Amino acid sequence: MSTKPSVVFPNFSRSGDYEPTQPLSLEELPRQVRFDRSMAVITAHHERIAKAINLFWGDKECVDLLRQLILDGGDGFGKARVGFKLEVLSALINLSALHELQ
Repeated sequence: MSTKPSVVFPNFSRSGDYEPTQPLSLEELPRQVRFDRSMAVITAHHERIAKAINLFWGDKECVDLLRQLILDGGDGFGKARVGFKLEVLSALINLSALHELQ
């Protein structure tokens, strides 16, 4: 007869120092993480627009491009858009805010 060692799990009681946690809001994340997440959304849906944003990032032209995309829905290259999906629009607005902070 063989005896197997018993497995003992630690006690994870919720009494004492337990404080519930919540995920960080977008504004609390580091700037690079916010940029990367926004660019990933835009790249997934509009690769050409993501390349243009990367090309102009840091210049005044980037602000103009983002503003045009958000407000007009056009990309300035003769390809009119009907609009963007909500997650893409949110990513564009986030990039615009990040660019203003820079």
